[in-house]
Amino acid sequence: MKVARALVSVSDKTGLEDFARGLAERGVTIISTGGTAESLRSWGIDVVPVDQVTGHPEIMGGRVKTLHPRIHGGILGRAGHAGDAEQMAEAGIEPIDLVVVNLYPFEEWVQRRGVSDDELIEQIDIGGPAMIRAAAKNHARVGVVTSPDQYQEVLQELAAGDGAISSALLRRLAGAAFQRTARYDAAIANWFAEGEEEFPDTILLGFDKHLEVSYGENPHQSGAYYTERGARTHLLARVEQLHGKALSFNNLYDLDAARGLVAEFELPACVIVKHNNPCGVAVAGDLVTAYERARDCDPVSAYGGVIVVNRPVDEALGEMLAGTFVEVLLAPGYEEAALAALTRKPNTRVMLNADRRRTNPGERDLRRVSGGLLVQDRDAESEDRDLMTVVTERVPTESEWGDLLFAWRVAKHVKSNAIVLARDLATIGVGAGQMSRVDSVRLSLEKAQFPVEGSALASDAFFPFADGPEAAVKAGITTIIQPGGSIRDDEVFAACDAAGVSMVVTGRRHFRH
Repeated sequence: MKVARALVSVSDKTGLEDFARGLAERGVTIISTGGTAESLRSWGIDVVPVDQVTGHPEIMGGRVKTLHPRIHGGILGRAGHAGDAEQMAEAGIEPIDLVVVNLYPFEEWVQRRGVSDDELIEQIDIGGPAMIRAAAKNHARVGVVTSPDQYQEVLQELAAGDGAISSALLRRLAGAAFQRTARYDAAIANWFAEGEEEFPDTILLGFDKHLEVSYGENPHQSGAYYTERGARTHLLARVEQLHGKALSFNNLYDLDAARGLVAEFELPACVIVKHNNPCGVAVAGDLVTAYERARDCDPVSAYGGVIVVNRPVDEALGEMLAGTFVEVLLAPGYEEAALAALTRKPNTRVMLNADRRRTNPGERDLRRVSGGLLVQDRDAESEDRDLMTVVTERVPTESEWGDLLFAWRVAKHVKSNAIVLARDLATIGVGAGQMSRVDSVRLSLEKAQFPVEGSALASDAFFPFADGPEAAVKAGITTIIQPGGSIRDDEVFAACDAAGVSMVVTGRRHFRH
């Protein structure tokens, strides 16, 4: 298919000058609209305005300009079809051989704060998707270009094919075009769905490949990381890798867990994650102390972990981390001396996080199951102390309250059944992923590196029996926080009262399977 006439109408003008100039140099007539035409003229490229083709001016502030038979007939007319050719001749419709369109930036605008519904609706493109779909449907005769990333390949084909585009590339461009409009419509539909109180009947998901990884969870599995279109932010948004090996599938999974947990805290905090569970968490007056206390919770597991901190890394911490095995380190900044120390090890993945945005509070949690998805609201909230109830005679001291609330926030991010032991705003034992709650209690006690006397315990769900609290009390735990709601709550409360231990009930559990 030789290209004689091209319609060019783009919102993103990246690379457009060189591409349009390449078309013009091949003698291609360029039809264009509004701002695109102005840009082309400013670069000295001849343009035929779209209203000259349609015989009708743009109306309604540009809402209607290409929705016209002389545009869509020129795109949809079939090659070698006598009826189409006859009707086009009667209506004075000339063929359009190439459609170059990228869409109004709805996905970008939906991520902005303070944008009104009316403003966002004006970023919903109508004519663009219509032209893209028409060209993709008629890809046997018409090329469709939807991204600046495709410009160079199209120009190379035109040069190699004496102004023609091969059928193989036409088909590939058409497939990409339908993917583009599908993703675009999904972002719009999901924005409308966010305003609904109930789960919508249909969820349309649009994802773009952001990063290829060498393999998945295991070497025999392939893998990649995709980002959701229209999301306010994502795991690697504004994250720069400063040093080290490429990120792996497991690195990304653990990094997501660690970032979610560190976001719970305002004070200097350090989170160490191993196999998607926190093996050490601490907050302190400075980051070095927070790291040391997080590491000391479980030094064996911390070796080779993913570490996320919420303050810049100074030279002292950089030297500490350089002296051990760290898979990934993510921080909002690094002193020059810290980077010099960290980069002595060639494989340590050193990541700089410049993103300060929170995820969309309405974002839902999706979990893949065979042939479908489980969808739920994100478990994003932590309960306020004012909404909690002390159910024992002994009331926690203010220091104990601090440890209880700290442990409760950490427990929300530990795989169920989850038990977290804490003292002085640092974890000292974590029991995760056990099939029985009492086994999680025992595991947390066994993994504790320090005496647990005087520590706080958090349980992500209620104790079905008194055996869990009794094992903790016997070890020296003095205060416990849990959701409550068991039919044996009275027995659990009584066991704590008998031991002089305080217990707080939150009224809400935080399972994480």
